[in-house]
Amino acid sequence: MGLISFIKNAGAKIFKSEEKREEEKADLITGHIRKFGFDVSKVKVVVDDEKVILTGSVDTLSNKNKIIVTAGNIEGISVVEDHLLVTAPGPVVPPEPEKQFYTVKKGDYLSKIAKEVYGDAKKYPIIFEANKPMLKDPDLIYPGQVLVIPPIK
Repeated sequence: MGLISFIKNAGAKIFKSEEKREEEKADLITGHIRKFGFDVSKVKVVVDDEKVILTGSVDTLSNKNKIIVTAGNIEGISVVEDHLLVTAPGPVVPPEPEKQFYTVKKGDYLSKIAKEVYGDAKKYPIIFEANKPMLKDPDLIYPGQVLVIPPIK
């Protein structure tokens, strides 16, 4: 289990009004995650005020982390509580190393973040690829957005 913090007033605007019930918000978040192509058939989303609670299972650690940041990078959400289990289909596959998360600050861009976390600005495509399909362009990030930072293999 883990708690991942997000900036409440940053992210996708999927709640058209604050008047939505928690169940409606959970359905909207599930749909938002699904639109990026993630299988959420075994994932339950619960909303408790500004917190999203994710339970169930996903196929890979990479998809787990992407689902977490997709659920958290929504305006009005300040924390994601992760209870997702990773299951590997078929033969047992060694788990991927744990990913890092990075919160974008004002003035950040992917090559600057790559320089900070990897020591090499030219490694920004690694960060970009790890955050697809949420990122469609390496130049379109915003302050408060949380990104997955994979280890260099």
